[in-house]
Amino acid sequence: MAYVSIEGQKYEKELLDLAKEHTTGKGEGKLSKDEVVELFASAKDGTGVTDIEKATLVYIRANFEFTNAAAKDFDEAFDAL
Repeated sequence: MAYVSIEGQKYEKELLDLAKEHTTGKGEGKLSKDEVVELFASAKDGTGVTDIEKATLVYIRANFEFTNAAAKDFDEAFDAL
């Protein structure tokens, strides 16, 4: 598992890269409902969602743009963790 440090906090690189990939290049630059599903599938890739994965998801929610529907789905999925 690769990590990245931002302002002294450790985050999972794979999740951040996935969010960046979905918000750069073609498209509207916002995370969609399908992309939110991908983020949570990636976070749940092991035996459970780790504290670092949760922190990374919180960082993504605060620092990336979402469509309105995707933001709702993200919040509901995060609350269910």
